[in-house]
Formats: sequence, structure tokens, C-alpha cells
Amino acid sequence: MTKVKYPQKRNYRQRAHSNPLSDHSFDYPVSPDVMDWTKLYPRFKPENEVKFCDIGCGYGGLLVTLSPMFPETYMVGFEIRVKVSDYVNDRFLALRQDNEVYHNAGVIRTNAMKYLPNFFRKGQLEKMFILYPDPHFKKCKHKWRIVSEGLLAEYAYVLKVGGLVYTVSDVKEVHDWMVEHFTNFPLFERYDPPAEDKAAQVLIGSTEEGKKVLRNKGQSWTAIFKRVEDPYVKNCAGT
Repeated sequence: MTKVKYPQKRNYRQRAHSNPLSDHSFDYPVSPDVMDWTKLYPRFKPENEVKFCDIGCGYGGLLVTLSPMFPETYMVGFEIRVKVSDYVNDRFLALRQDNEVYHNAGVIRTNAMKYLPNFFRKGQLEKMFILYPDPHFKKCKHKWRIVSEGLLAEYAYVLKVGGLVYTVSDVKEVHDWMVEHFTNFPLFERYDPPAEDKAAQVLIGSTEEGKKVLRNKGQSWTAIFKRVEDPYVKNCAGT
């Protein structure tokens, strides 16, 4: 078998931002029931499920970090940019050659703003990550942001009760935006993770964007939110 060379970023350069509302061409399942995860994970079995999702995974730094930390958990990154998702895919192919880990991580080129429920069943995910999302500073482009009231309903749908959303931004206004939207949404509440939460410990230093912020001695703001039970359903169940 020909050995896959570790990819070089210079061969996968692409614009930093992409319009998520454009009519990109994507392959996606009509429902989670027909999604074939074996194409992404060589050791995936029918009883397995993907439990972690990194929204806008960039060059895959977080997944590379989390994969050996959670070797029994399947995780996927969603990335809208073609060349960047190609890089992450080639990165995992290269890593798998010389390691017993990384068989549980992969990437899909897709638009999480449109197709998230096509991949995941209700309550399937345990953790979601939104790290250093595009800030879309102009007010007319705020509708492009990955956190909005409509999208939070979809995040709540695919997350199990008790599941967590981890957010990080190096832009204070974007951090405040995410905190405001999550705390005002009835199915999420701010969460202070315990010291043993391994995922919370690597949020900033694992991603390429986070490393750049650290090199430049910048600041990052972190907020974690827990999926809570629907208060309406809870009240109905108690009557």
C-alpha cells in the first residue's frame, strides 16, 4: 500500500471566510437513518454512533487532540470550505497509518446551518464545539453567524439532555453574542465544567486559531452550555 504523506497546509490554502447562505453543492443524507458512517470511519460498526461534533472544524486541530483522549468515542468535524476539509481528511488518513488512534475521527464537507438534522438523530450528540467562529462583524452579515435563535433549536434537537456545547471566541462581541443567545434560549443553561472535564481543558490550545491567539498574546473567551430538559414537557409530565 502506498504511504500517504502528511498534508502541507500550503497546498490547501483557501479564503478564511465562506458565505454559509450561498448555494454550495453538498452531498448529504436525506435522514440520519441512511447515513453511511463506514465511509468515514474504517472501524465503524452498526452499533456505533457519532457522539461529538465540531462545527466549523477548520484544519482539525481539536479533533486531532480529542481523538486519543476519547478513543472509544466517534467524532466528526463539519467544515464548509472544500480545500480545508480535504486537508483534514488527508490529515487523518496520514495519522492513521502510524497510529492505533485517529480511527474514530473524521471530517465532512457540509453546511451545519442547513444540514445538521440530516446527519444526527434527536438527542444523539453528547458534545458540540463552536470554537473561534467567523465573527461576521457587519450587522448585515449577523445572519451568517453560526449561533442564532433558529440554529439553537437545531442544536438542542441533536443534543441529548445533559449534553454540552463548548464555545470559544477571541472577539469579545462575538463571545457576548453567543452567551446572550444561549442563555436566552429555554433549552440551554450556562454550565461550569468540573476540573475533570478533559474537553474543556484543551479548547484554546488545540485549534490552529487558538494557537495563533496564544502566539500573539491575545485573549480568548470561553463559555459552556448544557442542554436542559424542555420545561414544557417536564411540566406536562408532572401533571
